[in-house]
Amino acid sequence: MRFKPLSLALLSISKHLSESLGVRGGIKRSCGYPSFFAAMSTISTEKDAFSAPTQSIPKSPQPLQVAKRLEKAKMTIYTQMSSLAIKHGAINLGQGSPNFDGPEFVKEAAIQAIKDGKNQYARGFGVSELNNAVAERFKKDTGLLVDPDKEVTVTSGCTEAIASTILGLINPGDEVILFAPFFDLFEATLSMAGANIKCVTLRPPDFAAPINELKSAISKNTRAILMNTPHNPTGKMFTREELNLIASLCIENDVLVFADEVYDKLAFEMDHISMASLPGMYERTVTMNSLAKIYSLTGWKIGWAIAPPHLTWGVRQAHSFLTFATSTPMQWAASVALRAPDSYYAELKRDYMAKKAILVEGLKAVGFKVFPSSGTYFVVVDHTPFGLENDVAFCEYLIKEVGVVAIPTSVFYLNPEEGKNLVRFTFCKDEETLKAAVKRLKEKLMRK
Repeated sequence: MRFKPLSLALLSISKHLSESLGVRGGIKRSCGYPSFFAAMSTISTEKDAFSAPTQSIPKSPQPLQVAKRLEKAKMTIYTQMSSLAIKHGAINLGQGSPNFDGPEFVKEAAIQAIKDGKNQYARGFGVSELNNAVAERFKKDTGLLVDPDKEVTVTSGCTEAIASTILGLINPGDEVILFAPFFDLFEATLSMAGANIKCVTLRPPDFAAPINELKSAISKNTRAILMNTPHNPTGKMFTREELNLIASLCIENDVLVFADEVYDKLAFEMDHISMASLPGMYERTVTMNSLAKIYSLTGWKIGWAIAPPHLTWGVRQAHSFLTFATSTPMQWAASVALRAPDSYYAELKRDYMAKKAILVEGLKAVGFKVFPSSGTYFVVVDHTPFGLENDVAFCEYLIKEVGVVAIPTSVFYLNPEEGKNLVRFTFCKDEETLKAAVKRLKEKLMRK
């Protein structure tokens, strides 16, 4: 069959519309071609059965609406600070999103998966290749052998792994204990589940786990401890002694652990220890991780949760009705990433240690009190030498007057007063950016 040229096709359509809708005067022409849009404009001015009455839209501002379970939640601090960074042309050392790209071999694997037609819904709990790769890596890292089909659930980032775990395993009224400061997503998601949140505070300079306080916080209503190691925002890594004591309390009191371990390969001063690997803990632990941090692919949103079958059931029930499935070609690429040689992780650690040195040395030279960071790509400092009343005021000053972004840590506490003296910087930026930020700090930030 031969198709008419587009101009003739439009002419035919326009003529038909003119005749059927009674447009007077035929079809207008513009530049020698029939103007379909002019004809439609004429049609739209005619009062006919197809016209809808014009309605004015109310312009008076309406109160913002949100469910009660999210009334405490606000726009994330990362969004707020990133918006200010753009407005003031500041260097963003706030959000933990690299300004450099992930490895080429992983991106090429994603491209190939798309070309190979792997573009439809994946199996709900994950593409088999990725589930297998997750299980293989977990065995290599922890010595634990898990069933990729029964104990690994692929999610849309670790964010969804956390949400699926909480919504699938926590009932309204259950107590969940957090270590403050905590990733702000933890509190918001627990609120959506109707949980009662308790906090145990990690305090500078070493942010040691206060085991006696944790022991006092656990009650007969405590369902789980939600923890992050290596720890965002402090960079703390829980020691084996701390983890063993936490594990003993969990076993004694029949408490679950939800372990967010997305920074497991960014452990600088000690080896990462997975809570699930401790004696008696796999059966009561959900281990959550993702591709984002270690492969600098935060936009892909590929995560996973590893848990025994009796806990995986709840995780998958929630996952099925949150996202059902995760991006298929990106899962195939993730399976390639997780099988990277050990040399990839060694080089990654070397690169980040060099970046960390640039930032930490610069912050110390400017006059900050810098607290130790053993893992992640964050460092927490005491801003009080510069005379601002709290962390929020300091961060606003830093953006507007110095041109550098940090994150106020008070948003990571149930009691914001506990974090008012601290701010968080990230070093997941290229070395040129980090040096430029340090230069601005040295030139414009004055101690008071």
